[in-house]
Amino acid sequence: MSEELKNEVGATEYNAQHITVLKGLEAVRERPAMYIGDIGERGLHHLVYEVVDNSIDEALAGYCSEIEVFINHDNSITVKDNGRGIPVDMHEDEGKSALEVVLTVLHAGGKFNKDNYKVSGGLHGVGVSCVNALSSLLKAEVHRDGKTYVQEYSRGIPLYDVKEAGTSEHTGTIITFLPDKDIFKLDTHYKYDILAKRLRELAFLNKGVKLTITDVRTEEEGNKEGKEKTEVFHSEEGLREFVNYIDALRQPLVNEVIYINTEKYGMPVEIAMRYNTSSSENIHSYVNNINTIEGGTHVTGFRIALTRTLKKYADDKKLLEKAKVDVSGDDFREGLTAVISVKVAEPQFEGQTKTKLGNDDVRGIVDRAVGEALGTFLEEHPKESRTIVEKVVLAAQARIAAAKARQNVLRKSPLSGGGLPGKLADCSSKDPAISELFLVEGDSAGGSAKQGRDRIFQAILPLRGKILNVEKALQHKAFESDEIRNIYTALGVTIGTAEDSKALNIEKLRYHKVVIMTDADVDGAHIATLILTFFFRYMKELIENGYIYIATPPLYLCKKGKVAEYCWTEDQRLRFIEIYGDGKDSGIQQQRYKGLGEMNPEQLWDTTMNPENRTLRQITIENAANADQVFTMLMGDEVAPRREFIEQNATYANIDA
Repeated sequence: MSEELKNEVGATEYNAQHITVLKGLEAVRERPAMYIGDIGERGLHHLVYEVVDNSIDEALAGYCSEIEVFINHDNSITVKDNGRGIPVDMHEDEGKSALEVVLTVLHAGGKFNKDNYKVSGGLHGVGVSCVNALSSLLKAEVHRDGKTYVQEYSRGIPLYDVKEAGTSEHTGTIITFLPDKDIFKLDTHYKYDILAKRLRELAFLNKGVKLTITDVRTEEEGNKEGKEKTEVFHSEEGLREFVNYIDALRQPLVNEVIYINTEKYGMPVEIAMRYNTSSSENIHSYVNNINTIEGGTHVTGFRIALTRTLKKYADDKKLLEKAKVDVSGDDFREGLTAVISVKVAEPQFEGQTKTKLGNDDVRGIVDRAVGEALGTFLEEHPKESRTIVEKVVLAAQARIAAAKARQNVLRKSPLSGGGLPGKLADCSSKDPAISELFLVEGDSAGGSAKQGRDRIFQAILPLRGKILNVEKALQHKAFESDEIRNIYTALGVTIGTAEDSKALNIEKLRYHKVVIMTDADVDGAHIATLILTFFFRYMKELIENGYIYIATPPLYLCKKGKVAEYCWTEDQRLRFIEIYGDGKDSGIQQQRYKGLGEMNPEQLWDTTMNPENRTLRQITIENAANADQVFTMLMGDEVAPRREFIEQNATYANIDA
């Protein structure tokens, strides 16, 4: 070996001394996103879910009936349950209290022993120990065996050994933690609504368990109402009530909720479903209370059984002969709202996000459970069954009409040689990972955006007026809309495969940032909502993959002498007046941007499109059932719920005259 080569090898020497070992909970603090998803708003609230899930596991085991969550004045969280209480006796292998082991050792907990918990959401055993690692202070208070025990921690390190703190007449665990601001730097304020939605969901999924949330903060501390607020969630009928809640704003096709609650081969299966007059399919699935937004084998089993059982019933009763139309699996699910909840002893989730169940045996178990129960319902309810089949026939006819309309999209697809929409100003990059498509309100703003953009990676598609409200329209009407066809064609995607006529070929997507850019006024907000409704109903995969964003143009341009600042909020405008006008607006020029077209190309680039300066709001779906209800309420036919929503939220809305 040459001397030169030896020196090169020596310079890159790699041996045992280069290996870093992270001990205890150091790994969690070093890479928190690996354990809780991210260190933003979602991860912050995930800490609460982890602690609550421990209490829910006690409820699933039959030892807990009440769970309370408190948002405290300092934005710390307290979770209290009436379960058995975490054990505090000495752990033989670790040489310390079991409580300390649970709170400081990854992959430690009672969930790995089937005698303790038959089913559990947090099977990795990292939940509460991760919360401890990411909290500047955590206090555990345990009530069991007639005594009270306490221990406190700072960033996962015990401040003292577990000690007795008195007697107790009840059992349970109280965990209070304060998220570490060194980890959650951007926002350490908890949002009541986000936590309340999750607790409501858990109440439906675990009937009989009482969950309470209380926010004691002031307005300055993050409570927008400025006074203590408490809600209690408790459901005696479970998934039946869940379906009624989700479908509250839709007109039912049949009044009765079809309910299945059984156990096959040791696996509990609970399903509630009902048909409504809409054309959308809404299936929400859960495994051990985890929302499997990507579905999995339990959803596949449900769909197979639903199609087979309904088809057999319709054939046996000769209900399809007169229709002279071929029905598909999609037709049987149109207008269906269903909640599927299974409890699996050893679930296998695809990926670390726990969003898709992979256990093959679950498919057959759910298939059999649904087939038996649904078959019985159909035979015992002939009137309702006939109504459902008639709905299926109408769905098949609408699907055929939509397929014909969809061909117009395919003919104009860039992949089939039809070319891109005429108004699209495409970017030169062909790499979807860096390419952006701006959906812009109107030709005027579209012209400014085309001139101001970076042509290498930014494409512009102006939209004429307000697009079709797909919440109220049949599918074939959506495909006949020029604006919707243009969006499909520009994105490069189509829908419909041999396996699933509603599947989106997302692998053909030409842009991984799709930015909705509308005026900062009421009409602009309405247009943005219409576009979001379209994406939610027809391209939900784009939202789930994090590809949809909303641009935030400034509301004002304020000037005083040579000083000029853009203001995105009313508070920023008032702060400018306070600083440069001594609290008086005389002598200060204030330009209110009613529309994007009022900005010249350079201003639009600087404020709204330049990646170095702009603020894009990524659209996410934290709670699919709640999102579904919100879109139905905002864009559906029922006026009363929408009016009530506006009245309740008008205090926080900025309405332009």
